[in-house]
Amino acid sequence: MSNAGLLVFTGVWGLDPTFLSEECYNELSMGKAIVAENITYSYNHHLAVDHISFHIDEGEILGFLGPNGAGKTTTLKMLIGLLTPQDGKISILGMDIKKDLRKIQAQIGVCFEEKNLYEDMSAIENLNFFASLFGKKIDAEALLERVGLSAQRKDRVVNYSKGMKQRLMIARALVNQPKVLFLDEPTDGLDPVSAEVIRKIILEEKEKGVTVFLTTHDMMEADKLSDRVAFINEGKIVALDTPDNLKHEYGKRILKVRYQKDSELKEEELPLESEKTPERVREILSSYHVRDMHTEEATLEDIFIQFTGRSLE
Repeated sequence: MSNAGLLVFTGVWGLDPTFLSEECYNELSMGKAIVAENITYSYNHHLAVDHISFHIDEGEILGFLGPNGAGKTTTLKMLIGLLTPQDGKISILGMDIKKDLRKIQAQIGVCFEEKNLYEDMSAIENLNFFASLFGKKIDAEALLERVGLSAQRKDRVVNYSKGMKQRLMIARALVNQPKVLFLDEPTDGLDPVSAEVIRKIILEEKEKGVTVFLTTHDMMEADKLSDRVAFINEGKIVALDTPDNLKHEYGKRILKVRYQKDSELKEEELPLESEKTPERVREILSSYHVRDMHTEEATLEDIFIQFTGRSLE
């Protein structure tokens, strides 16, 4: 890449992406499962997604997090071709989404929060039908066993619980052996067992080299599963990094001490980086009965609130 190309490469992720040439854009897309450059979408003059740029490497899980109305779903719909960006470019698996949408859709799997299944059909009938749309023959029973639905494979979906339907949605997203998975709130409202089954499958797909674009309201889930997370707020990406980097750069580590002072239980939070903390700890230990003491680091939720001013819920 030329020096000019290197300058543009820097710009596309943090500076002005409008200078990116077609040649540099194609070069940048190499080795990336998803490249979004300067993508924009508005509804009735309301800018839902405001010129955002990001990329996802092959085999990476990106947690895409934001409060309701922040632009998550609109971004997702642009990435899978349900909406056309009003500005900017999207590349999936090295292909331009405007030129090669059908080829792209043959290689991606999508699981929306809404359950769009054929409820009068059985689980196995659903999977075989959706596989036929891709021209594929699958081992539907093996796929249902993987999501824990083997025993209910011939039951009509209308009789399934919410968790069972969600597991079937995950199975349906895998029928074409996708290279990229788009998962919209895959464990929302599920019982712990169903949620853990789905998380296990997500990590198994990552191990196979599948790229995952994940939206979730569960910050602990995002922290556990994601290689990197992007915070979107009011249509703009306000932070994008690994969960650990975000917590270490923007969070604070504290020492929480609870001690008995006369008849009152006191609690103090002491910053670990402060030079005054060791002396204060010695004072407390020598003067009071300490009930407990432990360190505490910032959570991803804490960092999210710093950037957006509100919680994920």
